[in-house]
Amino acid sequence: MKFEKAVPILYSTDVQKSLEYYTEKLGFTEKWEWGNPPDFGGVVRDEVQIFFCETNQGTPGTWLSVFVENVDEFYEDIKARGATILSLPDDKPWYVREMLVKDPDGHIIRFGHGIDCD
Repeated sequence: MKFEKAVPILYSTDVQKSLEYYTEKLGFTEKWEWGNPPDFGGVVRDEVQIFFCETNQGTPGTWLSVFVENVDEFYEDIKARGATILSLPDDKPWYVREMLVKDPDGHIIRFGHGIDCD
């Protein structure tokens, strides 16, 4: 049996606010929303999808790792958009150049790309 993909579902106090942050600050595209006002929704960017839910799924402060082609270029893009960046791109001993970004619900996203650490 082949696994196809995993899609994280992050707790959100306000799904509309989450959708706006991920589209406006992180460059995702809104994929869908459910409810009026929405209490469930999702965004996509290339092969990465993230869902948001207001009804007892997950907790604030979840950590998520997302690999990008070039974290330094991504950093410049989201810095200009006003994203909440907790740490600048930096080479880590686990062979990843990464930075930390925080969303409105306190979720921390590690955006990074693989590196050689020889």
